[in-house]
Amino acid sequence: MAEVSEVLMSVLSTIRVPRPGDRVHKDECALSFSSPESEGGLYVCMNSFLGFGSQYVDRHHTRSGQRAYLHISRTRKKEDDENSGSGDPPKKKPTRLAIGIEGGFNVEQEQYEEEVKVVLFPDRQEVTSDDLATMPDVVRERVSLAMAGLMSADSVSHALQVQQWDGEVRAVSRHAVELKQLNNGTKIPPSGWRCEVCDLQENLWMNLSDGRVFCGRRYFDGSGGNNHALLHFQQTGHPLAVKLGTITPDGADVYSYDEDDMVLDPKLPEHLSHFGIDMMTMEKVLLPKSIKIQGLYGDKMVFKAALAPFSTAHISKLGYGLLSGEYSKPAPDPGEGSEPSSEPRGDQVGIAARMFKALVGRGHPEFSTNRQQDAQEFLLHFINMVERNCRSGVNPSEAFRFLVEERIVCQQSQKAKYTQRVDYILQLPVPMDQATNTEELQEAERRREEADSSGAPPPAPVRACIPFTACMAALSEPETLTDFWSSAAQAKTTATKTTRFASFPDHMVIQVKKFTFGQDWVPKKLDVSIDVPDTLDLTALRGTGQQPGEELLPEVAPPPLMTPDVEVKAPVLDDSTVSQLCEMGFPLEACRKAVYYTGNTGIDAAMNWVMGHMDDPDFSAPLVLPGTSSAPGTTPTESISEEHLATIVSMGFSRDQATRALRATSNVLERAVDWIFSHLDDLESMEVSEGGRSAAESEGSREPPPGPKVRDGPGKYELFAFISHMGTSTMCGHYVCHIKKDQQWVIFNDQKVCASEKPPKDLGYLYFYRRVTE
Repeated sequence: MAEVSEVLMSVLSTIRVPRPGDRVHKDECALSFSSPESEGGLYVCMNSFLGFGSQYVDRHHTRSGQRAYLHISRTRKKEDDENSGSGDPPKKKPTRLAIGIEGGFNVEQEQYEEEVKVVLFPDRQEVTSDDLATMPDVVRERVSLAMAGLMSADSVSHALQVQQWDGEVRAVSRHAVELKQLNNGTKIPPSGWRCEVCDLQENLWMNLSDGRVFCGRRYFDGSGGNNHALLHFQQTGHPLAVKLGTITPDGADVYSYDEDDMVLDPKLPEHLSHFGIDMMTMEKVLLPKSIKIQGLYGDKMVFKAALAPFSTAHISKLGYGLLSGEYSKPAPDPGEGSEPSSEPRGDQVGIAARMFKALVGRGHPEFSTNRQQDAQEFLLHFINMVERNCRSGVNPSEAFRFLVEERIVCQQSQKAKYTQRVDYILQLPVPMDQATNTEELQEAERRREEADSSGAPPPAPVRACIPFTACMAALSEPETLTDFWSSAAQAKTTATKTTRFASFPDHMVIQVKKFTFGQDWVPKKLDVSIDVPDTLDLTALRGTGQQPGEELLPEVAPPPLMTPDVEVKAPVLDDSTVSQLCEMGFPLEACRKAVYYTGNTGIDAAMNWVMGHMDDPDFSAPLVLPGTSSAPGTTPTESISEEHLATIVSMGFSRDQATRALRATSNVLERAVDWIFSHLDDLESMEVSEGGRSAAESEGSREPPPGPKVRDGPGKYELFAFISHMGTSTMCGHYVCHIKKDQQWVIFNDQKVCASEKPPKDLGYLYFYRRVTE
């Protein structure tokens, strides 16, 4: 023991007592998913407070030179031990729906016995609390304080759980109490919302002052909204908006454009009621029980949780956890020496990817909490984060990225407009009017109404059967646009929009649009059965581009005729009209464009142009007038953000293309991404250097074709996974995943991984297909 005491004395300076704010990783290995319950326990460095499993602690010791580690191991209590101790004080009743935090369910302390000791490397000499009692005071006090501090400190995972359960603390908006609401007679229906400007049907926000509905902010990759809610605030000054689809009896997502943050509105029920929305009619629904089936273990049979693409160590850790099989083992029987159970426990240790979930959800108002979340929204959020943080030549998001071709035909001029946009998920509509069991549904509705009137128990619900072919037909049929601004007719008219694929990705993700709202404003999920096929051929939905003989809608009004012998002078714009538009909150350059392209014909014409072009990607880009070399305040050598350049280049564009897009949009990343996708044809002719060759040619290379980097190929796919939502609305429920492995369907349900003899493919929410290569 004297030798151990001497070793401790020599490394005493590397043993620290945790201070408030120190991050203590005592629940999970930094390089694997080993925990104190794993075989070999967990070793916590007593200097850095990082945790390591038994297979990685030697590596850390070798690289860091650290010798003193706190070893924590837990074993499950025997069943007799858990039920013994009748004289013990009664356990506190949980007061919060949470696990492992104050007032919640304290599972670990109730089910495990814990052993703690100091281990000295490289010889793994063990030091217990009893051993410390015989050592010099200076050693005993420092080591004892460090051990006690580490054991009493909140672990990082515990802190994350508290944060996620408690959610983000939002401040009460200074506008909420005295918010003025207009008595304009507006009543918001429970469904069928559209942005008043661009007809977008998702990411919609209702202004709490006037009840008008607009789309939200546009994300860097072109997804999200078109900024019309923000523009409405800039025009009117009405500060608060509520996100449609988030309203529950407990509140909703409220954003203050003036305070530029998510806020609390203590008078939200009153503000919503002003526009006919009763938020207190929402009801919570109990979750269905799971069915036990045979458990599966072995290589790769482990629950696949959220990924975090922003750290090589995290990716390596997750990859090893998923593929090694180390965590795909039956849960151990409680106690040492106990007789093995005659039946398997049916669960496994698995992977609790708390660190990954916290990293992916950091700063997000929904995904940083443990509130009910939407799998499709989370997947898109995760893909956006991958796009932002991928700086290497390999971008995993490319496997899902595809181009969508939208063809709009003006019915007055019969001229067409083609645009392309990037997408990652195919959203499949559910045409309820195409159900094949209409009579059965009508009879069920009649019985339900009779039960409601008589007070009898409601009958069993009947699920609508929708053919998959009907969903695909609803996806591909033309959409009528009633307020389309035609650049050919210079007026609003009717147009038809047809959506097709401009490319097919390696993996096609399909979302069945099941979630909607009832007439009582209660969020609900369409109870439908769709005969989703195992194989899918989308070849017939490939876009064709401009057809022979088809005329295109002009992009802008034609400039005045010019001849080489005549000096072109910049036209004079009506400053009063420009000023009036600016006072309404529109960007200056957009106002100048409106006046120029309507020929100085007055405020009404200019205003119509603005409303018809608000969703143009270059709406706010500088106007270059004939007779000028550049827009006011810009120069060819304008500073370009290297970070913005790297982001656009990572999406598959060249540096020259990215530079041109950023210069055309005043170095604003979001607008630059929109601009580059809307000017693919223009990008074919890059700027030519003084020697008559492009920069790429001067380096002996050839510029790749313009456009985003997509992995196009045949449109034939096979189903290999699907995610199902168990529950009746977005406000409650539970997700499970089915994956086809070695021609067998396997269900992943938290810690339970089981064979699925009859996978409910007709009830899925997200479907994952991979390309069939012939």
